[in-house]
Amino acid sequence: MKQVLLALAAATAILAGCAAGPGAGSAGAGAGNGLVALKSPHSPADTVARLEAQLRPRNLAVVARVDHAAGAQRIGQTLRPTEVLIFGNPQAGTPLMQCAQGVGIDLPMKALVWADAQGQTWLGYNDPVWLVQRHGGGECPAAANVRQALAAIAAATVAP
Repeated sequence: MKQVLLALAAATAILAGCAAGPGAGSAGAGAGNGLVALKSPHSPADTVARLEAQLRPRNLAVVARVDHAAGAQRIGQTLRPTEVLIFGNPQAGTPLMQCAQGVGIDLPMKALVWADAQGQTWLGYNDPVWLVQRHGGGECPAAANVRQALAAIAAATVAP
């Protein structure tokens, strides 16, 4: 159960042009892109609410919510539910940046909740170990710790 959870930034822009979205049909880390995608038995709105409820008691502040579907609607376009929750805590992010300072471009952490073309809800995030490696860091015990914490948050979020 030690999967990874973290943020998903750039992949949200890709979702608008993809039929199913990133990671649809797979669990665990995405093929080489660090994305973890978990199926959620809950609606997109409920999944976002459940995620937020998991973050609060862990002292992870929600910095912003980005509702891409609402943005699409404002320009006369349609998009299935697609929402990013941006969250973090310097206790988690600072050690990651100490391993590889470039990780700062990917922080605060992000999680994406979306519905694919079949109506399946997904929770996606970036693996912190992958992020450190992406930015040239080596072995980083802090990234492994953040991976474990985020995996627990993700598992609780998508639990039935």
